[in-house]
Amino acid sequence: MVQIIAGKKGKGKTKYLLDMANNAVKESKGSIVYLDKSSKHMYELSNKIRLINVAEFPVHSAEAFVGFICGIISQDHDLEVMYLDSFLKLAGLEGEDISATLAELDQVSTKYHVNFVLSISMDGEELPASAKDMVLVAL
Repeated sequence: MVQIIAGKKGKGKTKYLLDMANNAVKESKGSIVYLDKSSKHMYELSNKIRLINVAEFPVHSAEAFVGFICGIISQDHDLEVMYLDSFLKLAGLEGEDISATLAELDQVSTKYHVNFVLSISMDGEELPASAKDMVLVAL
């Protein structure tokens, strides 16, 4: 399952995502990964959540990003949920159509039984039609 937290910059998406991750770790039987563009939120996350600073890796396109995610999944068979903060920036999709990448993540989610929660800096109305049913909350 792919879920989206949508909203313009500064609306509180990261705080919502951090709270969601920290609450999920209490009930989770598997592992949780949080992908971000920096290590800034390291101390706001539970120590049971693996924080990955994507900026430390050569990920410069949406295809590379999906490959990066698949690499993480292949190394952790207990992975339950991945939280992706600043999704557009991480995936190199700022100003681009995100439909194909969301569809690919949905396929990966189904195949490997990993849920994805994405924060996207767009109003809910700006999202492509194919993503409307993925919106968990629009801030």
